[in-house]
Amino acid sequence: MFTGLVDDVGRIERVTSDSAGRELLIRCRYADLAAGESVAVNGACLTVREVGEGWFTAAAVVTTLDRTTMGSWEAGRRVNLERAMRVGDRLGGHIVQGHVDGVGEVLTVRARDDAWLMDVRVPDAVAALLVPHGSVTVDGVSLTVNHLPAPDVLGLSIIEYTLRHTTLGDLRAGDRVHLEADVIGKFVQRLLAPHVAALGGAGRG
Repeated sequence: MFTGLVDDVGRIERVTSDSAGRELLIRCRYADLAAGESVAVNGACLTVREVGEGWFTAAAVVTTLDRTTMGSWEAGRRVNLERAMRVGDRLGGHIVQGHVDGVGEVLTVRARDDAWLMDVRVPDAVAALLVPHGSVTVDGVSLTVNHLPAPDVLGLSIIEYTLRHTTLGDLRAGDRVHLEADVIGKFVQRLLAPHVAALGGAGRG
């Protein structure tokens, strides 16, 4: 479980493939990581395999590669990192599972006074769970839905602090990003689905 508050920006130093999947060696500032713990890497929860002074490795299996952009990652890429939260931690962002629900595409990026505005095209499955001023995770960063200019477009307003402490300031039009919708919305959608289907069936005939 995570909060979407990035606590380090790491850099991929090496990418290899072995029986565990596509393995990433990531440089970071963490000094007390342990093998087996979870780290969100651009919003995708991965298990730490090996650790060393200022680095750790984690592997993405084929199902993770299918749902994320990790298959295209190369050495030198900067990534947002967050360690799993502990009981008693402040929940400063929102409840984030580290499960990527879809990959979006950045459409526009522009500055407006003191804000960095970004529009992202999102898959239908994610769009159905977005509400104005609700929560969404973009590349592991907890953000507020600023507006929804179109059914498949997410509008974001990003503050200067977030730009300095994450990789979101690196994004440009055409870049792909990991998206995770609010887990509460997922449960509500799941619980209502049979009732919505029943109502739809009752209206036919």
